Order: sequence, then structure tokens, then C-alpha cells
Amino acid sequence: MINLEIPRKMAPAVKQAQAVANGVLRPISRTYDRFEHTRPKELDMLGAVVDGLDAAGAGGSGAKGVRREAPRSGEVRNGTNLSTVLSIMEVSYGDVGLVLALPRQGLGNAAVASVANDEQLARFGHLWAAMAITEPGCGSDSAAIRTTATKDGDEYVLNGEKIYVTAGDRCEAVVVWASLDPSLGRAAIKPFVVEKGTPGFTVARLEEKLGIRASDTATLILDGVRVPASNLLGDPEVKADKSFAGVMQTFDNTRPLVAGMAVGVARAALEEATRLLGEAGVTVDYDAAPHAQPAAAAELLALEADYESAYLLTLRAAWMADNGQPNSLEASMAKAKAGRTATDVALRCLALVGSLAYGEDLLLEKWARDAKILDIFEGTQQIQKLIIARRLLGKSSAELR
Repeated sequence: MINLEIPRKMAPAVKQAQAVANGVLRPISRTYDRFEHTRPKELDMLGAVVDGLDAAGAGGSGAKGVRREAPRSGEVRNGTNLSTVLSIMEVSYGDVGLVLALPRQGLGNAAVASVANDEQLARFGHLWAAMAITEPGCGSDSAAIRTTATKDGDEYVLNGEKIYVTAGDRCEAVVVWASLDPSLGRAAIKPFVVEKGTPGFTVARLEEKLGIRASDTATLILDGVRVPASNLLGDPEVKADKSFAGVMQTFDNTRPLVAGMAVGVARAALEEATRLLGEAGVTVDYDAAPHAQPAAAAELLALEADYESAYLLTLRAAWMADNGQPNSLEASMAKAKAGRTATDVALRCLALVGSLAYGEDLLLEKWARDAKILDIFEGTQQIQKLIIARRLLGKSSAELR
């Protein structure tokens, strides 16, 4: 196995994230899985601590996105993207649902960080922002968005429905992706910050879910919602040559974060299965060939290999962002590999452990439920493979569907 050392300057943040995972998240994990729509009050103080780490540049443990800045010529940077991903891996090892419920660390914050100008970052950067893309008739094909934003003087009027919005109920604002003109296709889709309490903006329903139950998932209705024109993040001009650029830039930032969550869940399941099998007398001999070991040990070796590859791909995508390198291909590779690995590892660990894993005495069954969404949201496994194929073959979305 290849095990890269964590950069020395990031070690304190990683250790702090480990302490949070083991000391704060694991003890309350089962409670908020059982009581799905109960807000985890323990996270309020933790969210304030993470805010302090972010403000100090120490690398918080939440899912807030960070801005890309090209390094100076010849400089190699281990920066905030890598630090954030490493921290997310650790806290997700504790409980990924609670990570998604951390105040002011929503995926909408990543959108703000990715495409907002400095004035917008100052206005919205402190808010807990969810991200609303998916609609009843628009799942993986984000370009099919039908929510509209119509210019009316110094305001935009938003109309539409958004579903499966993570933290959509508890957040303070939502980054809503809407079309300025549906006839112009992808190029007209832009993100708008809509703050809670805006007239016409309502939470219609909360979902009952398979996993990540500590995090709320909402359906949102926008009925004649008026927002200032200055709430449109980034460039308001529709440019066909930069079709869908804001969405994809956001995904390039958030997909490594979701991949990091998946890596954390996979490691949790793998370590627990290894511990339980060890107690039963099954240990892995790293100096022996897989076929010369018990079947369970050989299975663990295969799972560890999958885990390591997902881990390294995720670090690569984050490192490229820190160094100003285009990472759309690598972000999708990391998301595809890590999402599938988390699901496979959790389910195969259940099979290895047997009947012990199916009760609530262990968290293995919970991790198996939590893992599935990590292979779906922020772009499904199938969509990631399609993006990867387009990048490798040099095809456009019109040429390769």
C-alpha cells in the first residue's frame, strides 16, 4: 500500500478533526440517526469552533468550500483545499450525517466561495448556505433546470421548485440555480442567494431518508420570490462559450469534499470489520499472497486496496485545486471512485462480520445506509463516468450523452 505523509503544517487540524470525530460525533451518532428531524444542538458550539479555525486559516472540519488562487511560479502549495479534505475525512469517520448538519458549513457555502465576487463573499460568506439544484423533472441532468429568474428592474423574480436540498430547513440561505432564459440552454443557468424569510420562499416538506438522517433534506418552493440583482453570484452576463461554467466550477470544488466524506465512511467500516475479525482470530498477513490466507483476510486486503485508491485520488483532486490546476477530470474520478468504494466497503464489511453487523449495537449497519447517498448526490456514479469519458475523449456534452 502507498501511504503518503500528511503535510506537517496540517497535522494539528487533522488531529483536532480526529478528536471531534471520536469525542463529539461518535457518541451522539446513533441518537440523531433515530430522531431524524431533531436538530443536533451539540453542533452549534462545534460550528463556532470550525468558524474560528476557518477565520484563522487553520483549516476547519466542515464542508465549506474554498477559493482557488494560482500559486506563484515554481511554487508547490499544500493549501486549504487539501487541509479541508483531510479534515472532512476525519470527521466523516465520526458521522457523515452530522458533518452535513454543521452550521455554516453547507454545500451552498462552497458555491459562494467558488463563484462569488469579493463584495458578495463579504455579504454571504458568514451565512449557513444550502445548495438547491435538483428539481422534480431534473435530477442528474442539471442543465434541464426549469426554475426561472426573471429580471425586473433591480431585482430578479424566482419561480420554481427544488427537491432534496441538504440542510434546506435549518440553513440561513440557499444558493438557488435558476435559468435567466430557458431557451438559451445551459449558458443561462445562474446561482442566486435567497435568504430565509424572503416572501414567497417556503419549505414544503422534509424527507424521511435511508441514511444521513442527522441532516435535514427539504423540498423548497419559490413563488414570486424577489431578490436584489446583486444576489446573482458571479457574472450576470449569459456567455454561450462559458456554458454552465459556474455550476461546473462549484462541482469541481465540492466533489472532492464529498469524496472525502466517502473515504471517511469507508475507513470507519473497514477498521470496525478488521477489529471484529481480529477478535475472531482472522488477521491479515501483508507478507503473504491473498490466496494463501483465509478468505476473510483476502477480502480485507481487496477492500483496503480500494480504500487506498479512493484516498489518493481524493488528495490529488484537492492538491490540484490548491495549485491552480484544472481538476474537473480528477474531481469526477475521485467522486466516482470514493462514492462507489464507500458503498462497496460498507456492504462487504457487513457480509464479513455477519449477524453482528445488522443490529444497533454496532454502527456498521448505519454506515452502510449513510454510504449510499455519497455515490448519488453531487453527481451520480453514472454521471461521473460520463464526465470522465468526455474529458478523456475530448468530447462535448452534445457529442457524448
